[in-house]
Amino acid sequence: MYKVLMIEDDAMIGDMVTMYLKEEGFHIIRKENGMSGIAAIPQFQPDLILLDWVLPDMDGLAICRQVRENSSIPIMIVSMKNKIVERVNALGAGADDFMCKPFSMHELIARAHALIRRAKMYPSMNQLQATQSEPRDVNEVEVPKTAAVSAVMDKHDKITLNINTRSMSVYGEIVETTYSEFEIMKCFINNPGRVYSREDLLQTVRGFDSFVTDRAIDVHIANLRKKIEDNPKEPKWIRTVWGVGYKFVRM
Repeated sequence: MYKVLMIEDDAMIGDMVTMYLKEEGFHIIRKENGMSGIAAIPQFQPDLILLDWVLPDMDGLAICRQVRENSSIPIMIVSMKNKIVERVNALGAGADDFMCKPFSMHELIARAHALIRRAKMYPSMNQLQATQSEPRDVNEVEVPKTAAVSAVMDKHDKITLNINTRSMSVYGEIVETTYSEFEIMKCFINNPGRVYSREDLLQTVRGFDSFVTDRAIDVHIANLRKKIEDNPKEPKWIRTVWGVGYKFVRM
């Protein structure tokens, strides 16, 4: 049974969503403000967070950023806000999906299943780090590291992508990426020097993001630069090709 944490102060919406999700076999609890919602995460261990943007005590995006500091739990923003820039801001804060109120319960349930399925398919970076730090059995057989796809950007082997675990390491340290960020980085590393238009990158991530736009691609690029560049404001690896798009450069 999948567990859903709903952080929503509107009792009518909360009761309706709770009823439908329970009928679909979900275990759902609802918290009416941000502080109680955040406090419930460690004990409840939800598979999905449904998060209202406007709450009595906290901004939903602030909650999203706080959760993203140490967790990759899928987050779906549910809000009356419906402008593209607001959806992009939600993406930039770490949300995985966005639904505007009022919404179809059938669509909400379908998206919830999709988000949880993707999260279960690939282990989180925290899980990978915990696994790597566990003591090894003396009889454990070493598995050859041939499954990794590496990009040797300099003598320090700056970036490594592992396709099996969908993890990215920067200078040997695992770095959290969203599904779309990983797909974009995979394209860049497999085709250094190739110029990708925003439309090219949209086609790459379509099917991972539910609300991809040109502006969303720019947000993904900005987030990737923060994760791999020494100085994101003066990028050396992910370059902007003005009027066209972006390319990955090996120095």
